[in-house]
Amino acid sequence: MIEFRDIVTPVDCMITEDTTLKDALETIKQHKWNLLPVTDSNRNLKGVFTRSGLYQMILDGNQIDSPIKKYIKAEAQTIRIDTPYRQIEEIVKTSRVGTGVVLDEENKVFGLLTKTDMVMSLLKSANTLKDQLETILEHSNIGVLMTDENMKVIYANEALTKITGRTMEPISGLRIDNVFPELSIENNVHHYYEPLRSILYISTYETVNHEPGKIILFQDISEIEKMAEELQSVKKLKVTIETTLEHAYDGILMTDEQKNITMISPPMLELFNLEKSEVLNQEVEKVLPQLKLGNVFKSETAEVSDFNEMNGIKYIVHRIPIKKDGKVIGAIGKVMFRQLNEVSDLFKKLQKAENKASFFHQQLQKSELARFTWDHIFSEDPYMDKLKKSAGKAAKGRSTVLIRGESGTGKELFAHAIHNSSARCDGKFVVVNCAAIPEDLLESEFFGYEEGAFTGAKLRGKIGKFDLANGGTLFLDEIGDMSLGLQAKLLRVLQEREFYRVGGNVRVKVDVRIIAATNRSLEDMVREGEFREDLYYRLNVISLIIPPLRERVNDVEHLIYKLMKELNAMLGTSITGISSQAREALLRYEWPGNVRELRNVLERAMTFAEHGKIQVEDLPDDLVSQLASPFIGQISLAEDAELGAIKKALSQANGNKAKAARLLGISRSGLYEKIKKYQLSV
Repeated sequence: MIEFRDIVTPVDCMITEDTTLKDALETIKQHKWNLLPVTDSNRNLKGVFTRSGLYQMILDGNQIDSPIKKYIKAEAQTIRIDTPYRQIEEIVKTSRVGTGVVLDEENKVFGLLTKTDMVMSLLKSANTLKDQLETILEHSNIGVLMTDENMKVIYANEALTKITGRTMEPISGLRIDNVFPELSIENNVHHYYEPLRSILYISTYETVNHEPGKIILFQDISEIEKMAEELQSVKKLKVTIETTLEHAYDGILMTDEQKNITMISPPMLELFNLEKSEVLNQEVEKVLPQLKLGNVFKSETAEVSDFNEMNGIKYIVHRIPIKKDGKVIGAIGKVMFRQLNEVSDLFKKLQKAENKASFFHQQLQKSELARFTWDHIFSEDPYMDKLKKSAGKAAKGRSTVLIRGESGTGKELFAHAIHNSSARCDGKFVVVNCAAIPEDLLESEFFGYEEGAFTGAKLRGKIGKFDLANGGTLFLDEIGDMSLGLQAKLLRVLQEREFYRVGGNVRVKVDVRIIAATNRSLEDMVREGEFREDLYYRLNVISLIIPPLRERVNDVEHLIYKLMKELNAMLGTSITGISSQAREALLRYEWPGNVRELRNVLERAMTFAEHGKIQVEDLPDDLVSQLASPFIGQISLAEDAELGAIKKALSQANGNKAKAARLLGISRSGLYEKIKKYQLSV
């Protein structure tokens, strides 16, 4: 809708009774106005000075510096700026005055409105309306056909082409009774047209020749029938779901995309002492905030709550997102509270047992916590993004996760992130590097030992990694380096959830989730008898394969700038970027050490960089030497690095070639040869 304010010409000058004929004449000439609003010093309207008044002053022989006071017309048509646009249209149609004075909300002079302004505005509005109407017709599912006063076709939209199978070109200009012989359009009615299985809506409009033409709308009834069938299916499904909810053993509710409750079962209402009329169509977080069902709209994954209590009744909430095309369109909350007394008793016993473990308390505090989340895994690679989402889903469960990938790809980062996004995030995250601990100590490290178990054993014994990780996660890094004997004992723990300490005869029960990682092919090791097949299948429940950095080309540049920002904070450097040649060298390198090697190279380069940016000469020589071909410009990367080193040495030696040669570790004559080779002017 056009705003009245948009078509008003603002008056940016002040005309008073003391304004001279000369000033008035110049203002009218400059702005091409037919009249000038005359105001007092507070912009209150006193009258108008028109072109007629101007001509009369000249005819009366007034001097050019004469005031216009006597020729001001006191009566003037005014319009308030807040007048509705429709009312403005009527005023313009009936007014004999060509220009009106517009006042603001405080009745001060605001501007002028001319019929020309209104006509141009209406023209613009009409064009906009025409464009909008054409867009609607072209994208409508209803077929539209228009005729002129002679009943000849002048317009048909795309939808009509689909309904009739006839395009506009063959029927344009033909009479409607020739195009559709059985069609009756005498009266403005709607009826069923069998040949096209459509309902027709016929109306009359006035053509440009002020004669009656016809507009015919074709509604394809097959589409309506299909919609009716789908509606019936939806109704049947709704009845089925409602019946299921009515007879559900546990409490169940469903919400829509706006988190409003659409269905709820009687057990749910009974548990929380609510009436159905109180909760239906209400926001779930307001009516039942204790369910925390809004969490799944953010996480987009199913989750299970801890124990909660209502009127002395223990219950657990299972939160499930409802998805369509990858988008959450609702949620299901399932409250399990029947026969949970036994589970609650076991939970209390577990708490009591943990409280009694005072001997282990101090050592438990020393165990590690997971330090990294998904935000610490930098990547723009689509596969890595998909891998992170899969790992996030795996984190919600209890299954063992096996992370595979070359050294330096970030297997431990994934393990940390999985723990932090799991239900065990408040528990311990204990790391064991199977390759770093001697084989004869691995068993005691895993399971601990009793007092006097062996010579040199500590008094009162020592708890193992499984004890430390109880209720949390145990990360077994380099699992492929574990001995076959220890593999058998690990398999027993995974199967039975219990173990014996070294030198002990009491079974110790634990609740530990295992995340394992390796850079070796366990399948080959199984075939060669170096890894137990049964342990392999026990570990390989959920397998995540992290691709090497050389297969994630786009990630190299992304990681460079992410790691530079992190290293600047750690090293206290102020490196703002990287030269194009150094950047190209890093992008072309194969990175056998993956992300770990990239981080080390950047740390070394940022330490040596002297000009605010990393140059080729700041990179390790062995990295540059592997990129001898192709060339950058006219010289190779190795030569480019050598040239940079010579320039830096000459700069540090203030041009003293002997000193520069000593800095470079070459002879003076050798330096001269290189200066000649690179055509340096010194």
